[in-house]
Amino acid sequence: MIKCIIIDDEPLAIGIIDSYCEDVGGLHVIGSFTNPLDATNILSKEKIDLVFLDIEMPQINGIDFLKTIDQKPLFIFTTAYPQYAIDGFELNAVDYLVKPIRFARFVKAINRAKELFELRNISKTKVSNVISAAGSIASPDEFIFVKSEYDNVKIKLEDIRYIQGLKDYLKIHTRGGKPILTLMSFKSIESKLPTSNFLRVHRSFIVNVNCIDSIQRSKIVIEGIRIPLGDSYKEAFLKRVGL
Repeated sequence: MIKCIIIDDEPLAIGIIDSYCEDVGGLHVIGSFTNPLDATNILSKEKIDLVFLDIEMPQINGIDFLKTIDQKPLFIFTTAYPQYAIDGFELNAVDYLVKPIRFARFVKAINRAKELFELRNISKTKVSNVISAAGSIASPDEFIFVKSEYDNVKIKLEDIRYIQGLKDYLKIHTRGGKPILTLMSFKSIESKLPTSNFLRVHRSFIVNVNCIDSIQRSKIVIEGIRIPLGDSYKEAFLKRVGL
């Protein structure tokens, strides 16, 4: 069952989408909101799989609201303004439904959402199985040191989410901490990391496979951050995670 919420400043539009969800089946609408900001609490506390999101609303534009969400669920834009379609697809929307929404068009969007939902779950399961087979990446004693400014900073391997290359330095993103900047090269950092758990997926990114939430087409998602999967790294990466 896909858990959904509806965000639209028009109660009539909410009622139509809610009834469509009931007719389609496989969707559980757990809340609806006329003010996007009122949905912030449920998005932070509940695991919401899909959001129906209007764009033109008085409190905050739906596109701007979406950009405030760190870990984005699947979402479908529902709006009377087709000129926003390009913006919607640039944000990786599942679909873009123009009001008045026809039921047949709604079903098509939901079928696509269900496919992506299943793909996310399959990806998470396969990644978890690979990780279990390989063993846990790090005991509390496994770490590396990197030079950052005037200090040699100790970082636990299990805390590293991904590493990003930014021209002359690397940006190491860690769990619950401020990113660490170092002048190390990718070659140097790769020599310190276990290849069983840290993979180069792009000329500018290394990821910790333990932290992957899902794999979407040419993107790897870690805590809501979409990391590009480069063509020259794609085959080795997908083989490594069993896809």
